[in-house]
Amino acid sequence: MSKNLSHLSGRKGLVYNLFEDLGISAKEKGTPDKSDLTRLEKEFLFGKANLFGTISFYDFLKEENRGKKVFVCNGSACMTAGTQDHVREKLKPHFTIEETGDMCCLGRCHENSAFHFDGYNYSGSAIDDIEKIVYQKNTAIDSYHVGHIGTPVLTQSPSGIEEHAEIINQCLQCDPSDLIDELKLSGLRGRGGAGFPISFKLSSCREVPSDTKYIVCNADEGDPGAYSDRYVMEHQPYSLLSGMVIAGYITGAQWGVLYIRAEYPESIDVIQNAVDTYYDHLLAGNNICNSNFSFNFKIIKAQGAYICGEETALLSSIEGQRPEVRVRPPYPTQYGLFQKPTVVNNVETLANIPFIMKHGGHHFSAIGTEKSKGTKLISLDGFFNRPGIYEVDMGTPLSKVVYELGLGFRTSVKAMHIGGPLGGLVPVSKIDDLNIDFESFSNSGFLLGHASIVCIPESYPIVKYISHLFQFTAHESCGKCFPCRLGSTRGHEMFEKAITEDFKLDLELVNDLLETMESGSLCALGGGLPLPIKNALIYFEEELSLYFKK
Repeated sequence: MSKNLSHLSGRKGLVYNLFEDLGISAKEKGTPDKSDLTRLEKEFLFGKANLFGTISFYDFLKEENRGKKVFVCNGSACMTAGTQDHVREKLKPHFTIEETGDMCCLGRCHENSAFHFDGYNYSGSAIDDIEKIVYQKNTAIDSYHVGHIGTPVLTQSPSGIEEHAEIINQCLQCDPSDLIDELKLSGLRGRGGAGFPISFKLSSCREVPSDTKYIVCNADEGDPGAYSDRYVMEHQPYSLLSGMVIAGYITGAQWGVLYIRAEYPESIDVIQNAVDTYYDHLLAGNNICNSNFSFNFKIIKAQGAYICGEETALLSSIEGQRPEVRVRPPYPTQYGLFQKPTVVNNVETLANIPFIMKHGGHHFSAIGTEKSKGTKLISLDGFFNRPGIYEVDMGTPLSKVVYELGLGFRTSVKAMHIGGPLGGLVPVSKIDDLNIDFESFSNSGFLLGHASIVCIPESYPIVKYISHLFQFTAHESCGKCFPCRLGSTRGHEMFEKAITEDFKLDLELVNDLLETMESGSLCALGGGLPLPIKNALIYFEEELSLYFKK
């Protein structure tokens, strides 16, 4: 990451954004033309090497994406469901191999068979109507079950714009320090995986003097198996936008940036419509609710990079730089987007703020456990009898989620990968031992993370799943630190060799690799990958013993 490049990109602010322009340039052919790159080099004073480093990283900007017309989901949920070979076969009569690419993941984990064509996502039985989709431009409306146990904060009926206007107006009449106190009282912690108190981030940013500050919504929900943020954006967009406006008022930020995955085209459309509504009702722009507070929204369409879920890589991405993880300190609340104070939080976290401001911090903190307050959204994949999005009070037994909400498994399952690729690999024997809260998972050697659940059926080899995790990390690594970049590659090579050849793994060598990645990686991608693999080595020792030296 270059501070100079941050400042150069920031000269034009957010109205004319380098990363956004790269995406626009790539829209027609799948990668930017050289003439566009030459123009952007001059306008932003970026060198050729810098721009090449950027476009060569993203799945939807790199040269290999040229000419791609259809994309098949290769996420963990679709992979373990075994649906994607059928999807590819159905696509063959209509698209060449050169025209077929991959996307990970489309957030259609509830029914799998997911693919993307002409700006829309499809899943389930849609592939059987591929001729109508290709030649008649038919689109399909996605639907899934939504339910809750306990308090429906984000699964209640969506509030109208008038109610959100009232909440925002009430907040603008309060001192920002009083609003921070309410958030402290609520105990709201980040829902993206780290579980960091949002009140601390907002307070830290507020205390830094600056003429420009940013609230950035991390909507790059890249964890395969997770689609709870997609649910919020498409069904509760006002809660998200109001949360950003209130966070902006607390910190003194003038801009709210929504960094949304390219793999979620429907979410981008819904959020854009919601943003337009906020401007129409004077809840965004200058002098909101006749106050002295002004706040503008900017939607940035991501271009396919899991590492951008890491907050500092996300900021570099918005700046048009290669999305490498930044060394901390300094933290984003001090030097963030364009080297200005910035608060980065995920969708679910920000969407909780209006509820807290309406009902009070006490009400929210009364939900959940002593250390894990409020509710948590959970994504259930297609291996459940009733897949969908569910909201539960923190502390709810995992068994209730599996058997009362999901109605159990539709086929024999041996493990659940909970919390994304870096989350815990939980054997079904542990279902009765866990509750949905940060501490319960941590104390048992797992990680709640995003709380997405990808099931691994009895028929799917754990060794193959481990190889997949290493391969995923190797593909998505930003490459800045050796333990992640090289460790994930070596791990994938070793496990693939054990699967395909008469090669036995050395347990001591594997543990040494995991320890190196865990202790030496700059961020949670390389540092978090060892957790599910260690879980697998413990709970599936007998199955894996065939691949290890005795």
